[in-house]
Amino acid sequence: MPGICEAGHRSTTDDYCDVCGLPVRPAAAGAPAPAPAAPTPTSQACPNCSAANPGDALFCEACGYDYTTGTLPRTDLAGMLGLRRGDPQPAQEEPVTQPPSPLDIDTPAPDAAEPAAQPGEAAEVPAEPTPLAAPAAEAAPPADVPAAEPEPVAAAEPVATEASTPATPPADAAAAPAAPPPAPAVDDDTPTRGRPAPRREVWVAEIWIDPDWYDVQSSPDPMPSVGLPETVRLKDTNLVGRESKSRGIAPEVDCGLDTGCSRRQAQLTTDGSRWYVEDLGSANGTFVGSATGPLPTDPITTRTELGPDDRVYVGAWTRIVVRKASREEAETL
Repeated sequence: MPGICEAGHRSTTDDYCDVCGLPVRPAAAGAPAPAPAAPTPTSQACPNCSAANPGDALFCEACGYDYTTGTLPRTDLAGMLGLRRGDPQPAQEEPVTQPPSPLDIDTPAPDAAEPAAQPGEAAEVPAEPTPLAAPAAEAAPPADVPAAEPEPVAAAEPVATEASTPATPPADAAAAPAAPPPAPAVDDDTPTRGRPAPRREVWVAEIWIDPDWYDVQSSPDPMPSVGLPETVRLKDTNLVGRESKSRGIAPEVDCGLDTGCSRRQAQLTTDGSRWYVEDLGSANGTFVGSATGPLPTDPITTRTELGPDDRVYVGAWTRIVVRKASREEAETL
């Protein structure tokens, strides 16, 4: 049953006020219903700092004033000390300097007061400290032993410097023949420490479409249009053939759409200066011919060295030319 708390708030609970938290007094049986509470203002000013707050606020958002109990939160130093605003602050006491204690290690103990001399007693004279015995090395020699005479000290020789060094060489140095200049290094191809290795030449392969080779092959496939060759940079070992992703074949010299060329047609290798071609058991064979002579008719059967003007013929229309790369090709390919 709803009731009214000790602060007069109308609460919807019957144990503690849901507004301020104070105990709720249950309404007496048959008592008239309490008058409806006045409407809550939309805003209210804080009595402490005059800051505007919502009408249903329980605490001031600026200073923390409690609207229910009418007290300030004692979070400041003045509230903790029980002081009010405007009260004089207590003066801070100056720190009292303690006299040094004789028990401190770094503090010298004060001299004890000497007792006054009694009448008739002579004042005690402090004894002088006994001088330390001289070291044995500094003991005076006996009277009958003559003192050793000090040895004469040789004069230090002057240190030669750049300013004191004579500009003219000695006579024997001038008479000595000059050392011969070092022999020039021999320029050879052997790499030495500090000298870069000679630059290796770059070789390329030109892949052409040859109409003459297509005419003698009688291939059922149509020949592509003739254009500029495709140029690829060669390695020491290069596979000639056609790409097959399913079999993992990616030749360095790809013959493209020429179905007369096998997947693994031939192999181009070099020893650094000469090039060789070897057939890898292809279906239509690998041919080598000169650029000025007729087309070859017999396929190669062994590893064959390529001459400067030799051409390699494979498939239905592919002609391969191996040559040195130009400066532009060596930098771009």
